[in-house]
Amino acid sequence: MVIIMKPKASEKNIKAVCDILDNYKLGTHIVRGEELVIIGVIGDKKKIEHIAFDRMEGVERVVHIAESYKLANRNFNPIPTVIDVEGVKIGGKEIVVMAGPCAVENQEMITKTALSVKNSGAKILRGGAYKPRTSPYSFQGLEVEGLKLMYNAKKAAGLIMVTEIINERSLENALDYTDILQIGARNMQNFTLLREVGKTNKPVLLKRGLSATIDEFLNAAEYIMAEGNERVILCERGIRTFETSTRNTLDLSAVPVLKSKTHLPVIVDPSHGTGKWNLVEPMAKAAIAAGADGLIIEVHPSPDTAMSDGDQSLNLESFDKLMQGLKRIAEAVDRTI
Repeated sequence: MVIIMKPKASEKNIKAVCDILDNYKLGTHIVRGEELVIIGVIGDKKKIEHIAFDRMEGVERVVHIAESYKLANRNFNPIPTVIDVEGVKIGGKEIVVMAGPCAVENQEMITKTALSVKNSGAKILRGGAYKPRTSPYSFQGLEVEGLKLMYNAKKAAGLIMVTEIINERSLENALDYTDILQIGARNMQNFTLLREVGKTNKPVLLKRGLSATIDEFLNAAEYIMAEGNERVILCERGIRTFETSTRNTLDLSAVPVLKSKTHLPVIVDPSHGTGKWNLVEPMAKAAIAAGADGLIIEVHPSPDTAMSDGDQSLNLESFDKLMQGLKRIAEAVDRTI
């Protein structure tokens, strides 16, 4: 339920509404725009069904939200959320690019990558210290040592970093090193983990599950936000379909659909979405044209020798070329990169 106040509603009008909600032990989420003030109601709305809020002084109208996700709902907060991470703003006019290897392998490799992608225009270093893999015999990451190596690289390059956590133990370790916590596709509906990251003050990059619907995706975000952490970034990374030409089917229609349903920023992962390095550039460009707020791209100094996801990783030169091409697409849709 959302109570929209009139443009000239006074603070006294707003307080009168909030006082009623407080008396019924309901939470409030107030959004202040340039002209309107919107009061989101959190809790059991049945308690206040008998109250005619739309007749109160200063109230424009009352909107009932049918979807099960409330805090993530665009009706709940029609003002697009911009998440500021150490000065890097995700969700604004600037398109933010996150780049780096699938997995951290050693200090030389991750530092070389960080310095190069920073020089090409990336704002965030990505890399995996914990790697949930399909095969138990595949490289699983360097864990805490990987976090330390990545932290050193981000400091050397002057970047912020994002890395995936897979359970409560990895979350506890990552909090000391990373700026953004990533929840991977395999953990999108790990509700215990979602609640735990919701209790932190770190921004969360939430990837869409392999077979998740848009509503399931947004409900996963709701789990995080319901715990108090509203700094959620959504990531479309491809879903599993009958098609075998690519690793996944990159659902670019999800970008405008999400934009219509939620106020949260939306980014796209063309690397996992296609699984092929030569498809990353066209799909990255298409993602920006579709309205994405950012990209997360796998980059490795030597993809042929990468310990994880080399087939979908750009080398340093290809990434630099991609960034130059993305600038033209960004300008065409009145954005910057």
